[in-house]
Amino acid sequence: MVNQPSRLRHAPRLIIAALALVFVSGSVLAQEFPQRSIRMVLPFPAGGGSDLVARIIAQKYAQQLGQQVVVDNRAGASGNIAAEIVAKAPGDGYTVFFANSSISISPAIYKKLNYDPVKDFAAVSMASSYPFVLVAHPALPVKSVKDLVALAKGKNSLDYSSAGTGTMSHMAMEMLRVKTGTRINHLPYKGAAPATVALLTGESQVAFVVMPVAAPHIANNRLRGLGVADKARSAVAPNVPTMIEAGVPDHVAVQWNGLLVPSKTPAPVQDKLYKEWVAAVKSPEVVQRIRAEGAEPSGNTPAEFSAFFRAEAAKWADVAKKSGTTVD
Repeated sequence: MVNQPSRLRHAPRLIIAALALVFVSGSVLAQEFPQRSIRMVLPFPAGGGSDLVARIIAQKYAQQLGQQVVVDNRAGASGNIAAEIVAKAPGDGYTVFFANSSISISPAIYKKLNYDPVKDFAAVSMASSYPFVLVAHPALPVKSVKDLVALAKGKNSLDYSSAGTGTMSHMAMEMLRVKTGTRINHLPYKGAAPATVALLTGESQVAFVVMPVAAPHIANNRLRGLGVADKARSAVAPNVPTMIEAGVPDHVAVQWNGLLVPSKTPAPVQDKLYKEWVAAVKSPEVVQRIRAEGAEPSGNTPAEFSAFFRAEAAKWADVAKKSGTTVD
C-alpha cells in the first residue's frame, strides 16, 4: 500500500474543520448582530401612508433587534435615489431598504439606472400591501368600468391624474389602456396628494387611487368607485367590484412595500433580519395598526418575496413596452 502524503491523509479532517469554522463564524455573526443602530432608507417623503406603515414597523423592529432603527426618508426619482443609496451601501446589515412598488417598475421605464434591482438586492420579507381602486369624479357620466371604457373610446378629452410618471397610479391606468384599447390623457402630479386633489376638484376625471385614501371619498360620494385592482374585493369598499369582475382580465395593481438589503449582506445577518422582521410585522399590535391604515400586513418568506418581486417586474415591463412608457 502506498503511503499518502501527510497533507492528503489529513485533508478530510481539515475540510471538516474548515466547514465547522464557517458554521460557527456564521452563528456568532448572527448572534452578535446588530451592535449599533440600523438605518432604514425610505423612497418616499415623510407623512404619507407608506411612511406611517414603515414607522409602525420600525418601532417594533427596534424592540425585536435590541437596537434603534433610524428612518431615513430619501424621496425622489420614483424611488431610485433611495434604492441607489442602499445598493451601494456596505453589505453589513446596518443599511436596509424599505422598498415599495416603484422598484419593480423602474427597470422597465428608465433607460439607465445606477443599480440593478435584482442583482444588487436580496429580498428579506414584505411588510404590507393595499390595492389601487379606479375612481371617477361624480360629474363624469359613468357608473362602471364598462361605461368608462365606452366613453374613453368615443372621445379623447378624458384626463387621468397620477402621482407622477412611473408611479403605480400611472402604470395601473396604462395597464387599463393597454388591455382595453382606450385613450385617456395623462396628467402627472408631484405626489399622490395633489393627484387626488385634482380628481376631487374635477381637474381630472378619473384616477387609480390607493384604497385607504379613496375609501372615505367613495363612502361620502365625493368619488365613484369603479373597480378594485386586486384579485378580491376590499373589505372597506365591498360594493366596488374588482377590475377582473368588471371585465378587465388580470388587472391587478397593488401598492406593496417590504424589506430589501444589499445582496452582499452575509446570510446569517439576512436570517437575523428576517426572523426579527417577521416577529415585528406579525405582532398583534403591528397587525392592528397596519390594518387600521387600510393595508394588509404580510411577513412572507424571502423566497416568496423574491418570487413576487420578479413577477411584478416582468408584469410592469410588459405594460411599459406595450404602452410605450419611458423616462429619460
